[in-house]
Amino acid sequence: MPTPVPVRQPPPLKQPAPIASAAPVEPPSGSRWRGQESAAAPPPSAAAPSNPQKKQPPSANDLSSLPEDAEAEEANDLLEVEKSAPAWLISLVVHLVALLLLALLTLPSTVGVGRLMIELGVSEEQEEIDLATFELDSTDVPDTLETAEMSELAEVQVDDSFAPMEMSEFIAPVEVGPITAELSVGSALTGRTGAMKQALLATHGGTPATQNAVQMGLEWLKRNQQRGGFWSLSGRYSDGSSTENKPAATAMALLAFQGDGHTHLSGEFKEQVHDGIKWLVNHQDREGSFVTKSQVPSHQALYAQGQCMIAICELYAMTKDSWLREPAQRAVNYAVEIQSKEGGWRYYPRRESDTSVTGWFLMGLKSAQMSDLVVPTSTMANIEKYLDTVSHYDGSAYSYQPNSPPSRAMTAEGLLCRQYLGWEGDNPALQEAVITIDENYPFNFEDRDFYYWYYATQVLHHYGGTPWRNWNSVMREELPKAQVASGREAGSWAPQGSRWGSSGGRLYTTCLSLFCLEVYYRHLPLYGNK
Repeated sequence: MPTPVPVRQPPPLKQPAPIASAAPVEPPSGSRWRGQESAAAPPPSAAAPSNPQKKQPPSANDLSSLPEDAEAEEANDLLEVEKSAPAWLISLVVHLVALLLLALLTLPSTVGVGRLMIELGVSEEQEEIDLATFELDSTDVPDTLETAEMSELAEVQVDDSFAPMEMSEFIAPVEVGPITAELSVGSALTGRTGAMKQALLATHGGTPATQNAVQMGLEWLKRNQQRGGFWSLSGRYSDGSSTENKPAATAMALLAFQGDGHTHLSGEFKEQVHDGIKWLVNHQDREGSFVTKSQVPSHQALYAQGQCMIAICELYAMTKDSWLREPAQRAVNYAVEIQSKEGGWRYYPRRESDTSVTGWFLMGLKSAQMSDLVVPTSTMANIEKYLDTVSHYDGSAYSYQPNSPPSRAMTAEGLLCRQYLGWEGDNPALQEAVITIDENYPFNFEDRDFYYWYYATQVLHHYGGTPWRNWNSVMREELPKAQVASGREAGSWAPQGSRWGSSGGRLYTTCLSLFCLEVYYRHLPLYGNK
């Protein structure tokens, strides 16, 4: 990749409130992105139908009501018909049935299904279908099954050099087909539970250590849920945020539980999710805002709004619980209404845009599309236009706002937006950006940039291949190692020395770490397996 002319670094953008953060990390001299990392604004937290009834012959009770002569006459008629039936007809019927069964058992083979159920007939006494189950060998399966029916059971080749550690309890990997830009209902969220979750962990490099870290993190969140169902940024734990934002904290905690497959209807932590989403919905106003009923710093309000929209739309997509549809659609309508003329969102409704806030709103709208909620096409097109104004090097790097230099965090966030807006895996700008991340900005825990990790982890997971394996081989070791292992804060990640640590606090760094460690199954990869 050619080395570009270095871009002069302007002074950091001013923030609405002073933020204590680590000194910016100087990019490598050959890097394409040389913008100030502090130019990116801090996140605040950052029944099957019944069979038609057949007309039945008269029952024994019906026949007993007939006159005696009539009953005898009908019995004689039936006997005559039975005697007159030629033997060859009976033989033909028997042989046809036998041939049918043989044909079904000798169809061309395929792989992945263990049983075939054949409808044999309808009982005279019941309206239920009588089913015979044939246990088949994997070579005795009809090849007429639809591809969509087999997607969760198909095989995929896994690079042995990147085999997960001690994965004996996980089932064999599966192939996940690519997800189109117009995400089908809940399609990207189907890997969060059950056998598919375990298969995705094995396929994409998760380990028992990453899953143990997720479990410990969720236990920490459970312990720190406040009475009433919400979570707090400042909290009752050590190293809380310097500012309070209950909607943002609650949304991030819910997203951590939901990312691991827990909903208000099922899962080990369903009570926590139930209380949290109930609190969130109760704090939504008629227009759709989740923040007007809470005391939220003005520069964090729309961060929180975007996160709340993701949480409620995801939960509706995962459960299809009807009571969530109306508040979820209301949140989408509000997002559409307050989009700025530039095409994005920032601190205040309809005023300016920045890449940081816009990324959260885009993911909220994509979650809404996964939920089959109404999202105007024009709204998504306007986001594309905004991204064009903050792109650099033909779209391979992104800045916080127009006319500001690119940074690695905003580049990762901008790339994720592009992926969900339809960029294919072979897009030249995406390929160049991924190479740059892989070569110049790999996962490095010493940087303590949880926000960058959150977006880069998703971008590389979707992209796959060597860049993802390189990133994940370090992330899956370093993040669990840095998790607090004992004491009151066991399961959390300390914010000290991290970018935006004082702004987001311990809940912020913990939730972003959990999002990274759930990435293997949180969303299906957009480009399938590479």
